Amino acid sequence: MGTGELDREAHVPASGEGKGGAAAPRTLAEALRARGDEGLAALLRARPDLLVPVPGDLTQLATRAGTRASVVRALERLDRFVLQTAEALAVAPDPAPYPVLLALMAGDEGDPDVEAALPRAVGVLREQALVWGDDDRLRLVRTARELLAPSPQHPSPTGLGPTVAEATAGMSPTRLQEIIAAAGLPTTHDPVSAVAALTELFTDRERMGALLDTAPMEALGVLDRLVWGPPYGEVTANPTPPVRWLRDRGLLLPATARTVVLPREAALHLRAGRAHRTPEPVPPAVTPAHEYRPQVVDSTAAGQAYTALATIEELAKEWNEGGPAVLRAGGLSVRDLRRTAVALDVTEPVAAFWLEVAYGAGLIAPDGAAEERYAPTPEYDEWLALPAAERWTRLAGAWLTATRTPGLVGAQDAKGRTLAALGPDLDRGAAPEVRHRVLTLLAGLPAGASPDPDALLARLRWERPLRGGAPDKDAPGTDLRARLASWTLTEAELLGVTGRGALSAHGRALLPGAPAPGTDHPVAGQGNPEAAAHAALPADPEAFNGRRPAHSGVAPHAGAAALLAPLLPEPVDHVLLQADLTAVAPGPLKRPLADMLAVLADVESKGGATVYRFTPASVRRALDAGQAAADLHAFLAAHSRTPVPQPLTYLIDDVARRHGHLRVGAASAYVRCDDDAVLGEILADKRSDPLRLRRLAPTVLAAQADPATLLEGLRSMGFAPAAESAEGDVLITRAHAYRTPPRTAPAPVPDGPPSPGATLLGAAVKAIRAGDLAATVVRRDEPGRDGTSRLVDGELPRTSAAETLATVQAAAMTGSAVWIGYVNAEGAASQRVIAPVRVEGGFVTAYDHTADEVRTYPLHRITGVAEVAEDQL
Repeated sequence: MGTGELDREAHVPASGEGKGGAAAPRTLAEALRARGDEGLAALLRARPDLLVPVPGDLTQLATRAGTRASVVRALERLDRFVLQTAEALAVAPDPAPYPVLLALMAGDEGDPDVEAALPRAVGVLREQALVWGDDDRLRLVRTARELLAPSPQHPSPTGLGPTVAEATAGMSPTRLQEIIAAAGLPTTHDPVSAVAALTELFTDRERMGALLDTAPMEALGVLDRLVWGPPYGEVTANPTPPVRWLRDRGLLLPATARTVVLPREAALHLRAGRAHRTPEPVPPAVTPAHEYRPQVVDSTAAGQAYTALATIEELAKEWNEGGPAVLRAGGLSVRDLRRTAVALDVTEPVAAFWLEVAYGAGLIAPDGAAEERYAPTPEYDEWLALPAAERWTRLAGAWLTATRTPGLVGAQDAKGRTLAALGPDLDRGAAPEVRHRVLTLLAGLPAGASPDPDALLARLRWERPLRGGAPDKDAPGTDLRARLASWTLTEAELLGVTGRGALSAHGRALLPGAPAPGTDHPVAGQGNPEAAAHAALPADPEAFNGRRPAHSGVAPHAGAAALLAPLLPEPVDHVLLQADLTAVAPGPLKRPLADMLAVLADVESKGGATVYRFTPASVRRALDAGQAAADLHAFLAAHSRTPVPQPLTYLIDDVARRHGHLRVGAASAYVRCDDDAVLGEILADKRSDPLRLRRLAPTVLAAQADPATLLEGLRSMGFAPAAESAEGDVLITRAHAYRTPPRTAPAPVPDGPPSPGATLLGAAVKAIRAGDLAATVVRRDEPGRDGTSRLVDGELPRTSAAETLATVQAAAMTGSAVWIGYVNAEGAASQRVIAPVRVEGGFVTAYDHTADEVRTYPLHRITGVAEVAEDQL
């Protein structure tokens, strides 16, 4: 395929000043000026980038709405059918009457679905200021037309080429006359009428059909290859007879020296008038893949939710005394991620997910020390004190709003660097919107139904066709939105939001405003999926984020917590001791029991029931923590539903009898024991050689090792030594928790400006209206010095100090409004519409229509004043 340059069409400017009250808007600014406040608010809600900063007036708003960056962002948020409508307008005449647009979308044969959906599509484009004008003069904004219109460098998404007039713009008059003669048309006297005659032929269905009936079959085959695009093809210096036949009759027009193009009018005839091969007015349905009983889904999801809580607690215990070091570039090393995965008994990608969930919820963070390490935060202890269901909603809320994307961990960025868990560069602004959209689509399925992943991805691509194909910046050639959707399904299952792939009842409660089971989301079906995502957000962003302090009195996602709580197992206060030195916990243990048992025994297996095993090392660990043998016997007897087995009693007594028999202290290190035979046994054991022991006295051995190494060495030999202080007292090893200083959870990195709230929208609309009033205000006729009337419109007023004072005083007495030019203390000039209330002491106090508040202005800073025409207020 070749390339060429496309001549631009002439357009009416998309912005500019105009007067309200005209029969039809001449510019986009006039069209916006004719809107009500609700219409302006809808535009700013759909395109929040227009609010940064708030435009000074409607002309500025129209100008900003036509900038390339803003239009690209707006086009990316259109669904497929609305985008197809915009693409059809890009190849339609400018302006285009509604019937012309309908013909391009529905074709000659018509399409009831298209006819029903097209008014909604035009309404969306008009609401977002991508299209303006009445139905008899629809205008696509210039920037959107340039982005969507065809050219050799950027073929149109419709596959249509330039018009006959555009393709023949540089053609010689003689060649034009030859073409119309070969097409069977009478010759003309000028190129303009020749182009018009050829265009009329191509748009006349009957005459065009008769012309094609005379074409060779091979020529029709050439047209078939070009009709749906790309419309450009390369030709040789000596083209084949079929190509020559088409070229002679203008069905192929030269684009470059070796490239021809099928004109738009001819292509539309061959397409039966359609701009698109397959219009898609109806979104693809998300079909169920499997259906389960809702109770099964809820119980499965609740079980996974309990596992999620247990995993986060296990992670915090693993890092309780200080976790792995933070890499210099930020994040967790591959080795530490692997160790964490082993400790949690999960794969590395799943471990990365749990790390990111805990980090996003503010439960773990770097400690900020010189040698920075990860550790639980003080908020983790507050979280741990909450009921289980509320703890889960905090995790789920943090996951829903997080822009950090665990699925990227292990991938490489654009520079070939591996993306680390908890590290930078994991934020993807589209992640929260995709998560919400996926869950909302799941909510529209029948209760207990899991989706067909292919149908789900097809629906997401329909809702965001331009974004759906957008590649990840760190993974060229991949569809980021599809990957985010796939990760969402996996992560929702891990977290317990879904069960067996279907949305659970407590997962549905995370999405206020979600559709009822078995119904598609009404907003999504109307081509505004972003509004659907925002509809799922509660009015209180802090509550949605799940990061409100526990003492605030607000329970985020209380509905989800209430639905989940009955499904979670109740904590138990007992275990079942068995003769094989194990204890079975028939459910989650209450906090004091769980903490003590974690010290006294080792976890052997997990599941519905957790199995703990008692070993000499675990019992010694409890004794090192300050427990006596009698305390352990009493603890087990109090919390066991079965009698304490004799082997376990013997184990505790045996370890306790030997515990502390040997004492290790710091000299370099030493061992002392009242029984010199035990010390002799140690010296005779070859395993003690690395400790380099020697006898100092009958009851004392010295070692060339530190106390900790000596303790471990003797324990590996089967002894049970105890550490002692410099005073000879036994040192008690107590478990302690290391915490970071107070840390805030990582803030999401939004994909563009956030959606404005109702308060901001109302204030912005007021400010824009007031600024527009000042910018377009009309002064009353004022007689000039020569006796003629002068009307100043839009210019900054200039009057003398005396005139200014007199006019302002008169306005204060009559309660009328005036237009002033004002220079502030920084020297910035502006124009305002004010209603003076009081004039005294060199100041005027007035209600400022522009700022919508009462202000005081120094008279010496007012450059001029003029009365406002009554019909302007």
